[in-house]
Amino acid sequence: MEATSASLMTFGLAALLASWVLLMIVAWKEDYAWGLFTLLLPPLSYVYGLTRLDKAGQAWLLAVVGLILIWFAY
Repeated sequence: MEATSASLMTFGLAALLASWVLLMIVAWKEDYAWGLFTLLLPPLSYVYGLTRLDKAGQAWLLAVVGLILIWFAY
């Protein structure tokens, strides 16, 4: 793996991790049960984010940027 693709992969994974943390924070503020479910089942946090785009829109945007970076790494 060359340096450019390794860097894109690293930044993409970091963006996905940061978006998951942001979605967890939003979910915990909204409801204790949503926060617990997003902690235990990470894909559920993105489903929650889709249903609450008004509050979790920035986290979703960060997740999309992370996925695009990972896609460019390949």
